Amino acid sequence: MDYTLEIEETPDSVPGGTGILLLHPSTGETDRIDTEFLKTDTDHFLVVSTRTTAREVKQKLEYYDVDEERAEILDTLSIEHGYSRRKSDTVHYVASPDDIDGIIEHIDGFLDTHDGKLRLSFDSITELAYYAGDDEALEAVDRILELLETYDAVGLFHVSEDPHDPALVEAFRDRFNGVIDLDEGGDVDAEF
Repeated sequence: MDYTLEIEETPDSVPGGTGILLLHPSTGETDRIDTEFLKTDTDHFLVVSTRTTAREVKQKLEYYDVDEERAEILDTLSIEHGYSRRKSDTVHYVASPDDIDGIIEHIDGFLDTHDGKLRLSFDSITELAYYAGDDEALEAVDRILELLETYDAVGLFHVSEDPHDPALVEAFRDRFNGVIDLDEGGDVDAEF
């Protein structure tokens, strides 16, 4: 199954099982790329958020006019930070942003129980590495990429270059089929 991409400088489509790395210097322009990825050619999508709460993710989807009927959100921050949370059919929580097994289990469950074209946005692997450690973040990426392949889904993974050692950025880069490089001004350079 092929998935249409409507992100500048990227191919018109990518096959199921594709993982795309979104490399960026700051989070300023990432919402635009993320929502362009999620709103196109999608039956259901899951946003795994280690950077913002479910409420903030919903605000982003609403602002960029993404169909929330197709959305599911996994919030990894609210419980640890003591924020109020309202579990629903489409908003779920794990205890902390370093609960890699819980996050992977939820992604697997989402992909297993939904049909059609499925997309995943992981915002952000940088935060996951901050909470869980670099090696654990790399292992988590490997496990999630395997799931995307198994279920013929596609995923977009956010990594902020600034806080990471260049060798770690390269290790992330090597794992993905495509890389979208976003600069401070919002310009995109893509390599697939």
